[in-house]
Parts: sequence; C-alpha cells; structure tokens
Amino acid sequence: MSDLVLVIDIGTTSVRVAAVDPVGKIREQLRRKLPPSSPAPGLVEFDALELATTIEELANRCVASCGPVTAVGITNQRASTVAWSASTHQPLMPALGWQDLRTVFDCIMAKANHGLALAPNQSATKMTWLLANIDPQMDRADIRFGTVDSWITWWLSNGQSHVTDTTNAAVTGLTSVATLDWNADTLTTLGIDRLHLPQIVPSSGELANASRITGAPPITALIGDQQGSLVGQGCIAPGEAKITFGTGGMLDVITGAVAPRGASRSESGTFPIVVRTSTTETVWGAEAIMLAAGTNVEWLVDDMGLIASAEESEAVAASVDSSDGVVYVPALLGLGTPYWDYGARGTLLGITRGSTRAHIVRAVLEGVAARGADLVEATREETGLPIATIRIDGGMSRNGIFTKALADATQATIEVAADTESTTLGAAYLAGTQVGIWPDLASACATREIGKVVEPGSPTDRGGWRKSVQRAAGWIPDLSALDF
Repeated sequence: MSDLVLVIDIGTTSVRVAAVDPVGKIREQLRRKLPPSSPAPGLVEFDALELATTIEELANRCVASCGPVTAVGITNQRASTVAWSASTHQPLMPALGWQDLRTVFDCIMAKANHGLALAPNQSATKMTWLLANIDPQMDRADIRFGTVDSWITWWLSNGQSHVTDTTNAAVTGLTSVATLDWNADTLTTLGIDRLHLPQIVPSSGELANASRITGAPPITALIGDQQGSLVGQGCIAPGEAKITFGTGGMLDVITGAVAPRGASRSESGTFPIVVRTSTTETVWGAEAIMLAAGTNVEWLVDDMGLIASAEESEAVAASVDSSDGVVYVPALLGLGTPYWDYGARGTLLGITRGSTRAHIVRAVLEGVAARGADLVEATREETGLPIATIRIDGGMSRNGIFTKALADATQATIEVAADTESTTLGAAYLAGTQVGIWPDLASACATREIGKVVEPGSPTDRGGWRKSVQRAAGWIPDLSALDF
C-alpha cells in the first residue's frame, strides 16, 4: 500500500501538485503558472477548462514519477466561481476570480433592497451574474455552480461528485452559520436554485473518487487555502495563529468549537470563518485581511524598477540602518482589516532630498509589517486571545528585514515556516489522517518544521503609524464610501 498523499494546491496565479510522505516531506512536486486575465479594470477571469486539464495532467505526471498515492487532498483559492454543464462537463463561460469586482453594484442593491450583507469577493453575486449571462435557451436544470474545489472534484470524478466543503461554502455568502448549509432565504432572494449548487460536505472524509487520476485514489480532503495553511502551520488549538504573506496577507486564528453569532464582519474588521470540519467536529476561527502584501514588493520590481527581484529587497533594505523617517502605507488596492477603506491608496511620507532607494525599499517592507500588526491588533481585540506567537509563511516570510519588522510591530514571537507553502502540507495532513498515514491531526502536524524564530525587540511607533494611515485614507471618496 502506498504511503503518499497527492495534494492539488490551486492558487490565484498558479497550480501546484505535490506528493507528501509520512514524515511531512514533499517527495515530488510540479507547478505551472496559470494567471487569470483582466479584460477590463476590475474584471478578473480564468479558463476553468484549462485549469482542470492542467491539474489532471500534472497529477498523473506526479503519480507516474513517484508511484501510487493513497489519497488526494485539494486546497484552493476561495470564492472564485465556475459555471458548467452537468451533461457536457464543460464550463459555460469564463470563471470569475475572487478578486473580480463586476458585481459591486449588485452587492449595494442586495443590501439596500433585501438587507443582505454581501461583498463582491464572495461567490453569491458572482453566481447571479453568471446565471443572468448564461444562454437563456439553455436548460436551467443542466447548470451547475461551484467554487474551485467543487469544479475540480467534479472534473476528477467524471461528474460523479458535486460537492464543496464547509470552509469553501462558508465564504460564498450563501450559507447559514447555524446549520452550515445553504440558506434557503438567501437563495430565493438571489434567484439561485439549490439544484445548481453542490452538496456541502466535511473538510475531511471519504468525499469522492478521483477516477481521472491513475489508480482512482479517494479524495479525502477539501479545504480553502487559508485554512489549509493554518493546519499546515500546525495551528489546531484555540489561540494558535498564522499569517500568510502572499499577494495579499491573511491572518487566521483558531477560536474553538463555539459558533459565532453571525457571519458578518465584526466591528474590529475581522470575519468569522470555519477552520475545518469532520464528521465529529467543527472548528471555528477568525480572519483578518490585508488586501496587498507581496504586491507592494512586485510594484518595486515591475513598475518602479527600484530592485531587480523580490529577493533583492532584503539586501537593499539591509544596506541602511532605518528608513530614515520614510513611511509607506501599502494601500495599493485599498485597506482591509481593520479600516475597510476601498478608496485608500498607497502613500509615501517623510521623503527628503537625502532619501534613497534603500530607504524606500525598507519603508515598503516595514509598511507591510505595520499592516500585519494592524491585523494582529484587530484580532486580539475581537477574540480576546493574546496571540503571543505568530506562525508565518508565504513569499515575504523569507525576508529577514521584514520578519524582524513584523516581530517589533506586533511584539510577538514570529515562527517562520521551513516550507513557505504550508497550504500544501495542511491539505496533506487532513487527507492523510483519513487513510491511516497519521493516526490523528496532532501526529501529522508534529512533522512540521520551523525555519527560524524571530523575537521582538523595541516596539515601533504605532501611534505614528496610525497617523500615516489617516493620510492614505479616503483618497477616492466614492470607493471609500462603499461598505460591504
């Protein structure tokens, strides 16, 4: 019997397929870039068929190289939405990425007319838009909707399983916190037939069979990417928290078994989330969101030309002792938790004739760290948890200047993951525990490795930081007026 788990890790811009062994090591992995397209400002689309066929190809290549696998785990970008035909198994139009903003007005009207608190990055209004734009002559009973986990499970099972897990379903805007099932009233209001939607299943269990993968292994885990990263970082007990610093930044913390009062954003700017479910338990958490993290470093490379690569940012920033008073507010796409100001914009302050590119690069890294501290403070306030240790992963976690700035800004111990892509490991742990590779989740998480530990030094000037944020706020008043 094989002792490998195959993980399909579907990001926003790429796909990774990996084989993970019982000691938590990635034995084999294949990756391919699949960036979404943006046909117009605010629109984000991707080819769902290309995504599915690419995953099938990479999965079978991985199995051919490493040998049979015992189980499959799927982890994915959340809320991106696909429409396809149940009879032909073909997508009906380009899928809508989670960043797509074409339904902003629909969200405003849903709140004004029906009291529904929906955001354009959720799946709910994406589905109504897709439904309105599907060929009106098509048999409505043949339409199927799903988030990326649902679409890929359908594809790999040859249409035998139309399912989604609780972590993905919960971010659609269509479920009830009380039941973790589809909310009938919301579906009726939005004109979505339950027939179109997948069955909601636990995050781990016997969920489907991947008949398009050699050996037809069972799919035993489906998990949203941030929740997968949380598990992959070994965060399975209340109070344990991680931040993923990728394109954006996501802080997730486990709060426990008690369900939140509702699914709406809190006064502190955080959201309740389902961390994971099984047939015997539901684990809840809270999430805080930074709209742009690594995007700011990409801006330094691709648009400003101040550095040749993201990796160079550490050496350039380290060439000066401080930013020399330069402050950067990383609001290229607005500000998320706790401010939720879509009209805020990136701001450089404190520039003098003596400011150099090194000062600016360092200010950008420190600005992202300061926003990380915003997430931590908001989550501490909302949950009452101390969050004394933060586990981090994602591309920016490799940067020593950044991690030290984060430790100082949060006054927390920072544990950097040895493998910066913890999402893959989290999906492997969940899938593997279902087929006996590990006896339980704690045993699986015990295989994780810490890359390094960064302790906090002198605290940074948080009051001065908040004044800087005020300068960046409200730059585009019409966008700042939006509240989802």
